[in-house]
Amino acid sequence: MPSKFPNPPFLFDFRHMEWIMEGLRAGIVDMTWLEAVAVFFGLASVYYSMKENILVFPTGIVSTLIYVWICLQVKLYADMGINAYYFAMSIYGWYLWSRPKPGVDRVPVTWLNGRGIVFSLLLFVASYGVLYVVLATFTDSDVPQWDSFTTASAFVGMWLMAKKKVENWIAWIVTDLVSVPLYLYKGLVLTSFQFFVFTLLAVMGLLAWVKSAKSVSSHA
Repeated sequence: MPSKFPNPPFLFDFRHMEWIMEGLRAGIVDMTWLEAVAVFFGLASVYYSMKENILVFPTGIVSTLIYVWICLQVKLYADMGINAYYFAMSIYGWYLWSRPKPGVDRVPVTWLNGRGIVFSLLLFVASYGVLYVVLATFTDSDVPQWDSFTTASAFVGMWLMAKKKVENWIAWIVTDLVSVPLYLYKGLVLTSFQFFVFTLLAVMGLLAWVKSAKSVSSHA
């Protein structure tokens, strides 16, 4: 799908606001029922994650399966792959969250230790490098660097969410902020708007999970 904008996604300025509003209106009018369902369940999944509700996983599964197809259509191959990964990690996270330790109601929110931070950073760098080489060499992607970036950061975010680590929200905030202009560039205006809402929810989720982690520490 050709871009609605003349420049790469991170080079637009305030002159594009008129195009953005026009694109949003057009996106609502031209929205397919499939994209609408994906957006709805995607927002529901982030909301349930923020609330530490296990429904984050079944709602996320519906959204990610739909986005595998959508990303294939617009040549966001890395994002297509990450949505398939989301599906697998949702099954894994669902399993972990549904099995808290004896005597507790749910798996607690915790912080990464030093080793966890190093592993997460290495996972991001390695994922980005592999994805960029694959996209730039073997696909017709016109945004391999940004597609790889959002995919690598989301890869880390989903892993940390399954482990119920506070830092997962930082990874999601980075992913969402970059995804807003990326999907806008691809002409998926509603999905771009969804990622804007995701950013706001991720900030709220970070604050909520910090509070939850502090509560766990105070009772330890």
